[in-house]
Amino acid sequence: MAGYSADTHTAAPARADFIGLSRPDIGDEEIEEILQTLRSGWLTSGPRVRMFQQDLADYLDAAHVRCLSSCTAGLMLALRLAGVGPGDEVILPAITFVACANVVEHAGARPVFVDVDPATGLIDLDAADAAVGPRTKAIMPVHLGGRPVDLDRVDALSRRHDLVVIEDAAHAIGAEWRGRRIGSHGHLCSFSFHATKNMTTFEGGALVVGDAEQAARVERLAMHGLSRTAWSRHASASADRYEVVEPGFKLALNDVGAAAGIHQLRRLDGWIERRASLAAAYDELLAELPLDLPPDPTPGMRHAHHLYMVGVRDDAARSREEIVQGLQERQVGSSVHFRGLHLFEYYRERYQVAPESLPAANEWSGRALTLPLHPALSDDDVAYVADALGELLRS
Repeated sequence: MAGYSADTHTAAPARADFIGLSRPDIGDEEIEEILQTLRSGWLTSGPRVRMFQQDLADYLDAAHVRCLSSCTAGLMLALRLAGVGPGDEVILPAITFVACANVVEHAGARPVFVDVDPATGLIDLDAADAAVGPRTKAIMPVHLGGRPVDLDRVDALSRRHDLVVIEDAAHAIGAEWRGRRIGSHGHLCSFSFHATKNMTTFEGGALVVGDAEQAARVERLAMHGLSRTAWSRHASASADRYEVVEPGFKLALNDVGAAAGIHQLRRLDGWIERRASLAAAYDELLAELPLDLPPDPTPGMRHAHHLYMVGVRDDAARSREEIVQGLQERQVGSSVHFRGLHLFEYYRERYQVAPESLPAANEWSGRALTLPLHPALSDDDVAYVADALGELLRS
């Protein structure tokens, strides 16, 4: 594969088709399962959600999984299970999607933003340890881009301070820490199956919980607080009575999405292998450019490679914003994962976090650049992206 070379550089040739940041792969099996679901007449949460939940539990080696409408829904209900409410604090990295902070706000608690590792963007666990106070109830490590956080250190920190661990694994389905799947380490753990993720139910997510009682509560809360779901009422031969023991929400996954998820999950490991191969190709092709490349996975880690994120160095010929625009003009999509939460207007004004207190998060916010990464990319596509990026960074 030929990439950018400072000595033999020519501008990347124009192309007609756009290379998107991500793209779902919906195969014939998913389509047939969806058609069967549509013909069955049962479109809401029912038998295929049950099947998908069991498949997920088997894949993750987790006893109890409940499918929901999004990863955000999972985080919200995890906070409810953890008893997080007004007066409590939840520690989370400053670099993550805004949903992490929003669910804490909605619970009436306070998000405490801590700095990140400058090389990976993952939560700085030393900073998290120092941020624990008398009101800290939980910590929310985020497996950014599919790279697992050091869960051994997370466990030690949580035991030391008696904290509930709520993993944001939106990017990390299929990732592993110490040879065990993310989701199997005994924490509350929320996944995303949004259309941009490594596998999809179009919209949707799942929450791993610790026991049958928590699983039943999640199921109730996701269906208005009803003691029995519509599917369980339908399946019962007896006249049904149900109760509302606490007010719930409407957060359930539907059977149409689950129909796709059943078959997406079966192909997930092959997709992750392809993503790893593409990431390795990027590493090789971009090595001589003024970029900080992602560090290699550590021993015992399986990176899900949901995102390929680089840092634009100060010696680059153009700013990140100019690079994003230049890639767009060259038919290449890119994005930023993420801008620091403490820099958004609401959180900046509400909590008055001094930017200098989060130096790595500030730097990440200004330099991070995400390049296209999905299994449908060809080797030539990756070479084209590298050539286009090299043209912009050197000229």
